[in-house]
Amino acid sequence: MFITLFGIANPVIGHWISLIDLRAILDLLDIWRLAFWLIVIGLVWGFLRPRLPRWCRRYISSTVRTSTPDQDGSTVSTLQQAMFGTAAILRALVVFNLLFAVQTVLDGAYLWGGVELPAGLTYAAYAHRGAYALIVTALLAAVFVLAALRPGSPTSADRRIRALVYLWSAQNVVLVISSILRLDLYVDIYSLTYWRVAAFIWMGLVATGIVLIVARIVLEKSNEWLLGANMLTLSAVLYTCCFVNFAAIIAHYNVTHSREMSGRGTELDWSYLHSLGPAAIPALDLAYKRSNGMGADMEPSFWARWRETDRFRIDQQNWRAWSFRNHRLARYLGQPLVPTMNAPR
Repeated sequence: MFITLFGIANPVIGHWISLIDLRAILDLLDIWRLAFWLIVIGLVWGFLRPRLPRWCRRYISSTVRTSTPDQDGSTVSTLQQAMFGTAAILRALVVFNLLFAVQTVLDGAYLWGGVELPAGLTYAAYAHRGAYALIVTALLAAVFVLAALRPGSPTSADRRIRALVYLWSAQNVVLVISSILRLDLYVDIYSLTYWRVAAFIWMGLVATGIVLIVARIVLEKSNEWLLGANMLTLSAVLYTCCFVNFAAIIAHYNVTHSREMSGRGTELDWSYLHSLGPAAIPALDLAYKRSNGMGADMEPSFWARWRETDRFRIDQQNWRAWSFRNHRLARYLGQPLVPTMNAPR
């Protein structure tokens, strides 16, 4: 699953995977030959399977069901030890670290090393292929760490496993940073939206969650502590976002980074700016001031700006609409600092 996600996120790994021709491999197989040998196996299995003595069957059955005590006094079956024991988790972490190291090196070459993108691949496709797939990868890695290093388990006490988990967690943080950088490249070319702002915040929360998982392992805390720390972080982020004027930030960024203003990027999306509401009026005024005259294509947006202003002034007649954010916008528009109190209660 990690290789598949890396193939989606990284164009080089995706190209390597595309070179594997499954049809060519299947062409080497003879279906009739396989069917023949399966029938032969089914016919001769009853003659080849030995019937062991009853005492031997009881011994084998008891050996398979043998349980080994865990540190917390519970028992772990032999099958569970083989699948999720210390040796299995150690091997898995070694393989995972090697896979993530390949992705980290390739990502560093494209994002920080200045290596040109493959032919036919745009920054838009590169960002979309990478940002969200790597976040899913980081979340799956976090789930694996939580399942493998339960508090009080033998795997949690193994120093080699803890060192590999620290290394893997660091690589996951690098993956999240790469996702943020890819999304930033996309926004720098194709402007900013509410969903892209939410993606930035979500990636920051994922990185914080990985750091908290490492803190839980180092401090030997419980999963309840980890859940509480994540909920506290989420609550703090949501509370802080209540005081951020995202509409004004998005509008100002799109105006200042548009092709009309900076000479690069995409053309200014006037309809999306007007959909942001009255908070986008200062950014719209900045675009009007820096434009060379009132063109025919800008005139509809100019009159839409004044309609939005009139709508805002009407809404401000109701004293319940007062807020510090509207108060600042009203000052900008030259309105009274305190709304009238003659609206119906």
